[in-house]
Amino acid sequence: MDKSWMNLPRNNSIYKDGVTTFLDFAFSHGSIDGMISCPCKKCGNGVWVVRADAKDHLICDGFMKGYTNWIAHGETSHNNASYFHSPRVPNAPDDMEGLLHDAFGMPNDIHNIEETIDPTMAMPSEETKRFCKLLDDSRKPLYPGCKKFSKLSFLVQLLNIKCLGSMSDKTFTRILNLLREAFPTGVELPKSYYDTKKFTKEMGFSYDKYDACRNDCMIYWGVNKEKEYCDTCNASRWIIPEASNVTDTSNEVSENDKTSTKVAAKVFWHFPLKPRLQRLFMSSKTASSMKWHSEGRIKDGKMRHPADSPAWKTFDFEHPGFSKDPRNVRLGLATDGFNPFKNMNTTYSSWPVILMPYNLPPELCMKQPFFMLSLLIPGPTEPGNNMDIYLQPLIAELNDLWGVGVNTFDASTNQTFNMRAALLWTISDLPGNACVSGWSTKGYLACPVCHKFTCSEYLHHSKKVVYMDHRRFLEENHPYRTNIHAFNGKEEHRVSPPKLTGSMILNELDNFDVKLGKLVKNNPKLPYNWRKKSIFFELPYWEKHVLRHNLDVMHIEKNVCDNIISTLLDISGKTKDHKNARLDCQQMGVRPELHPNEDGSLPTTCFSLNKAGKEKFCSILKKVKLPDGHASNISRCVQLKPPKIHGLKSHDSHILMQQLLPLCVRKTLPKKVRSPLIKFCRYFRKLCSKELCPRELVRLEREIATILCELETIFPPSFFYVMVHLTIHLATEAKIGGPVHYRWMYPVER
Repeated sequence: MDKSWMNLPRNNSIYKDGVTTFLDFAFSHGSIDGMISCPCKKCGNGVWVVRADAKDHLICDGFMKGYTNWIAHGETSHNNASYFHSPRVPNAPDDMEGLLHDAFGMPNDIHNIEETIDPTMAMPSEETKRFCKLLDDSRKPLYPGCKKFSKLSFLVQLLNIKCLGSMSDKTFTRILNLLREAFPTGVELPKSYYDTKKFTKEMGFSYDKYDACRNDCMIYWGVNKEKEYCDTCNASRWIIPEASNVTDTSNEVSENDKTSTKVAAKVFWHFPLKPRLQRLFMSSKTASSMKWHSEGRIKDGKMRHPADSPAWKTFDFEHPGFSKDPRNVRLGLATDGFNPFKNMNTTYSSWPVILMPYNLPPELCMKQPFFMLSLLIPGPTEPGNNMDIYLQPLIAELNDLWGVGVNTFDASTNQTFNMRAALLWTISDLPGNACVSGWSTKGYLACPVCHKFTCSEYLHHSKKVVYMDHRRFLEENHPYRTNIHAFNGKEEHRVSPPKLTGSMILNELDNFDVKLGKLVKNNPKLPYNWRKKSIFFELPYWEKHVLRHNLDVMHIEKNVCDNIISTLLDISGKTKDHKNARLDCQQMGVRPELHPNEDGSLPTTCFSLNKAGKEKFCSILKKVKLPDGHASNISRCVQLKPPKIHGLKSHDSHILMQQLLPLCVRKTLPKKVRSPLIKFCRYFRKLCSKELCPRELVRLEREIATILCELETIFPPSFFYVMVHLTIHLATEAKIGGPVHYRWMYPVER
């Protein structure tokens, strides 16, 4: 369809005819109850209007920018590389029958239920019965004479309110009872939240609960399902009553224990992956989008999506049978700890494990509606190195999806196919990286990329390990390599460390048998910083991956930003320039201009800001005004007397590092200091671009090595803790894995 008329002036007759063509198409393909979402500049597909209002809006205001593929009005999303995102409209008319047809893979263009149930779809009889019952509930009025709500639509909205408002189960039951009394006789409502849960189970919202050892040694799953005691620590599976002898670990179960109701000491939740992957193809709105990476992607050498990356292409080359069908799903895994009771001042750490499909186009990929909660691991403490214990059901499911697959109905073709799935990589912060990879991110070898070739040094006065010697990442003929006065007094002839491959890891760890659990003490000593062989190596393709565990740009950028600001403003307790740091310089024999004076006072440094400089630095941030929605109110974190910045969130640091910090240092610091800092900010800004050029990333790899070397000549060694060092690997990972906004924690944590 020719849409060039959309760029014409709005008073042009061709444009007006085009608006009429659009409205005819939209109302025949994407209308609900005689209304469509208005795509004008002001409404932005966020307001539902009738035809006359839509025509007025489009002629007066014009179409929203970039809306050339009418995916919100029934047009199939193909060959579309725009970043248009149609927002969820909370006040849109509900389409419960459409929801059910999508959820169960039934065609929704016919109204006769007998015709709908087509034997060629091979739907199980139980599935058919559930579908028919729910379809009946979607047509049954909430009470006799009710025209606005059906039983299904009312319960769906009520459950949504419960989730958004964190309503307790008891409160929900009481509200149900009140509504039953308030509504007319014959109201179709369940009596309690328990009955409502049965209803949600009919919709397919199911999960599995598994017991686990209280010491994270094993889970009671599979062949261990019926066991009563842990194989490793011999702890009871159940909560032991206070009156009983808690020190008794014998395998004898008393008669009282046999008759009483037993409560597991620890329980975690597993949400099956297969049915949710199947529903991506059962939905008429997403089935075609799951093939976008193969059919709709622009292939011009630039990276806008993981499908453009060498990691994706290498996987396709290694596994041609999998890549032959574009409907096979590529997944990413993200995990991190959070405190669900943070408002109660209680220390507790729960760990969700979330999967996200990468087949989708940019406007849908990494969006929360497509996130899939796979595991929920309870606290009160983090699983740490024992994370693999809880990952067993997920790994078994991924292995089955790789080797066997699952029959899936594709709504875009009305055919059934064998869907397979593969895990591309994991995403987590640095402590989480240690949990899933098995490489400890503490100590002298904390860098998981440099691995055993990590260069580090212990500062005896600051009592910390720092990571410097970035000259080895420079080109061979770079003048910094032979500059002994500005660095550590030695020439640098080493090269950057080799890449750690899956085969190298298996060669180092295959001969070790590590038992997991908090109480295990007699594990063998593993080489270097290894603590285990990751359970992900049970996936047959994991060894060949060129990128297994991503460094999280979000956390690294925030820590680096906090590090710079705290040191420049000399914030007590956070600055990296203090007396112990100066004594470390003196002990190491480097940076003589930073050594303490004979009287014990500390000389002023080139990066030190006086009182006027600090006030100017903070006043710029205090007065800055940003566009609506661009960032939070950063000025709330800025204090002028005394000059101080505190309480920055991750996204505040993101905006500050990439856009505002260069403005602050231009007028307050000498060129020697501000130049590498501005280059550092520019590095992050280019790294976080939505479109990456491989040649530009090669240049960034060289540039970040020079930047860190220049910073080594300015700041004391205590400045270079592991987060600063990790920045040297970010461009390399982007060159392998593609744009960072598909591989960071922002969508997961926000």
